[in-house]
Amino acid sequence: MKMTTIRLKEEKLKMIKAIASYEGKSLSKVFDKLADEYISQHLETMELLKMPHLLSECVEGLEEIKKGKGKDLSELED
Repeated sequence: MKMTTIRLKEEKLKMIKAIASYEGKSLSKVFDKLADEYISQHLETMELLKMPHLLSECVEGLEEIKKGKGKDLSELED
């Protein structure tokens, strides 16, 4: 396993250490869980970014909205 150093404000680190100690967890386990949660929160976004033409379709949709065009939510298909 590769080792990494992170910078945290001292107050945050003290809180994390206190909570980890109370839960009987190592800091490695805490940060590993935080990394997993961060990845899972952004996984859907990463998948969407892989879709071809997504950005251009979003820009086009925003331009339509600015011009007063587009569809109301009730008009959209399921």
